[in-house]
Amino acid sequence: MSSGRASRRRFTLLAATAVAGVLALSACSGGTKAGGGGNTNFVTGSGGVSTVAKGDRTDAPKLDGTTLDGKALDVTDYQGKVVVLNFWGSWCGPCRAEAKHFQKVSQETADQGVQFVGINTRDPQKSLAVNFEQDFGVTYPSIYDPTGKLLLRFPKGTLNPQAIPSTVVIDRDGKLAARTLAALDAEKLRKMIDPLIAEK
Repeated sequence: MSSGRASRRRFTLLAATAVAGVLALSACSGGTKAGGGGNTNFVTGSGGVSTVAKGDRTDAPKLDGTTLDGKALDVTDYQGKVVVLNFWGSWCGPCRAEAKHFQKVSQETADQGVQFVGINTRDPQKSLAVNFEQDFGVTYPSIYDPTGKLLLRFPKGTLNPQAIPSTVVIDRDGKLAARTLAALDAEKLRKMIDPLIAEK
């Protein structure tokens, strides 16, 4: 192996380890920290949901991978829809609590141009995540991301996921529009995404 490839491999491993460390500190927290420093252009409301005005939003990073059922998925394929990204792990208690609510709202909003996508992270065995989805009747796709590499694609100072669970909403133009770092029930989830459904 060339020294360049070895160096890139070491960097990737270190980055994945750093993400795992950050998530370990914040995993399954019930808090609603606002992330980023400097001029972030987002406002965190009393319900813990951070939002960005339409004209100030930044492009969502490229999020792609293989789903839990082995299919290729690229979130950009859903441009034109409101995309609800839920970052979860089968090991996370709050994730279990919110799963039925996400499934319910995903069905309620499917004909309104909304697509739910799960990002499963830190599950060392895919079977654990598959069993979670079966147990809670989750029918929308989830990308399997055991090392958290997709979390690293969010630029610092944006609406980046910083805890498990986190939910990030992408508007119809493919831009980061809203985020929460706490578990949601159906009512709070609808309050988060309904304004984006209503946007023209």
